[in-house]
Amino acid sequence: MDNLDYGIIGNCRSAALISKTGSLEWCCLPEFDSSSVFAKILDEQIGGSFEILVSDEYTIKQRYKKNTAVLITRFSDGENIFELHDFMPRYYNESGGYYAPPEIARHVRHIQGKPKFRVKYDPKLEYALGETKTYVKRNFIVSLTQNEKFDTIFLYTSFNKKDVIEGREIELVQNGYFLVGYNEKILQPTSRKIYLDLERTKVYWLNWTNRTPNYKQYNKQITRSAITLKLLSYDKTGAVLAAPTTSLPETIGEVRNWDYRFCWIRDASMVIKVMSNLGHKNVAKRYLQFIIDLIPDKDEKLQIMYGINKEKKLTEETLDHLSGYKGSKPVRIGNAAYEQKQNDIYGILMDVIHAQLVKFETDIENGEELWGITKGIVWIVSRHWHEPDKGIWEFRTEDRHFTFSKVLCWVAIDRAVKVAKILKKTRKLEAWTALEKEIKADIYANAWNGEVEAFTQSYGSTYLDASVLLMESYDFINAKDPKFISTVKAIEKDLSNDGLLYRYKNEDDFGLPSSSFTICTFWFINSLFKIGEVEKAQQHFEKLLSYSNHLGLFSEDIDFKSKRLLGNFPQAYSHLALIECAINFSTKDSEERILESMRE
Repeated sequence: MDNLDYGIIGNCRSAALISKTGSLEWCCLPEFDSSSVFAKILDEQIGGSFEILVSDEYTIKQRYKKNTAVLITRFSDGENIFELHDFMPRYYNESGGYYAPPEIARHVRHIQGKPKFRVKYDPKLEYALGETKTYVKRNFIVSLTQNEKFDTIFLYTSFNKKDVIEGREIELVQNGYFLVGYNEKILQPTSRKIYLDLERTKVYWLNWTNRTPNYKQYNKQITRSAITLKLLSYDKTGAVLAAPTTSLPETIGEVRNWDYRFCWIRDASMVIKVMSNLGHKNVAKRYLQFIIDLIPDKDEKLQIMYGINKEKKLTEETLDHLSGYKGSKPVRIGNAAYEQKQNDIYGILMDVIHAQLVKFETDIENGEELWGITKGIVWIVSRHWHEPDKGIWEFRTEDRHFTFSKVLCWVAIDRAVKVAKILKKTRKLEAWTALEKEIKADIYANAWNGEVEAFTQSYGSTYLDASVLLMESYDFINAKDPKFISTVKAIEKDLSNDGLLYRYKNEDDFGLPSSSFTICTFWFINSLFKIGEVEKAQQHFEKLLSYSNHLGLFSEDIDFKSKRLLGNFPQAYSHLALIECAINFSTKDSEERILESMRE
């Protein structure tokens, strides 16, 4: 079965996807949202790739080096064996910063015998819009395009450059390397330097994961998901991407294909909350600074999303020359959703600000700015909470009074009250508390539908929506409240399909969704756990984990029938929800942790 059988490598500046056969098929350089250098995932004919080709006698297996973002692809015919260790360098500089250049290193490790392979090196710069020409120079191979705009990419290698470019057979007798770099190197790379970069990058990731607590159950899945979320964080500004890809379709052959290489306030804030719960404080601090930098004017409304370098205009266009993933057109860059109004983002952001103040109260930087943002958010919510919006699922048609948006408006005021108490700012407490009660009463009066015995998607609707399950997670309602239990049961009956959940079942701008939105199934499992159906929840969780790809990675969606992964990949939403669920079923074991650290 076709599936998103890719591994992700990255260095918090950009990322690349490598197939289970070691083929590099997606990468944008120098940054996550730059134009693509390799995009075979979006067009098998002209997208561009960097492939390691072996004869049919070889079996190919792939795994991550434990607790790192180094991807190992092993080629073996029994007698002859070699490995490809793929990574993007990231490690501490002696000067105190990070070394994270826009480049991909492919360390070729000789294991046994005399393995043979060929290389297909076919970069296609600028989304393959014009012709990319490749030339062999004395120290490197350079590829360039000058049709749409001028761009270049450099390949350094220990192998014969002509053999590489012409796809001739290479016999491996010792370790070698490839280095794809956006910039020409000042110092010529060597096998020794690439190996040193590999070891330093491994150490960086081992140190990073060592700060994540150990859990009795699902520790492997939690760690892999945490690394994946870290790979989607952009060091330079603190932004967190929804996914590193564009236009991987929610359903094959349909048009729900979006560019996710941006920072959604909602997705990113949820990621940050999970990451800080795992003890990764720096990611949270950088993200809060990203938000502070975005809101210079006290009355400025937040957009739902921004570019990773704080861009506010994300004009959407289509690349009609690319055929799309498995023929699913159009391929889009940019995202018109940035102009939408979604009232839930204020509550999600306030929840993160509150969580950071609770967690790092004595260590919080920017306290004054955060208090300023808090007041600004209350000001905006108090004036707009009663208005309809596009909702969490970004309906492109008419605005509605979405229950999730209203609940998150309540969260905004509830957390603002709590922040005011932490910071001992009591002047506005009375007015804010009254507003919080008003919004809560409005939701109970209008979102509950006695007919379907559930909180519904929007006011006055009979449609159900998986996002309503988050009411409990955000402390709007108690898990044991009969209305919440009834809502969970109604959603299970209406939206569950063989244990996978629809987001909703009413038709949207593009018809009825035919794939499951992965995070919704995690939310459902979480809700079952909370209402006391622990065994059933765990069975669903185990089943859902079995749908990940060969490396434990999830995309945005899962096809109901075939269970193949669909949508942008890997998806931050899916992995943050996996962590939340897994932690429910697990308990930190401090004694084991102490013993383990003594053994190391």
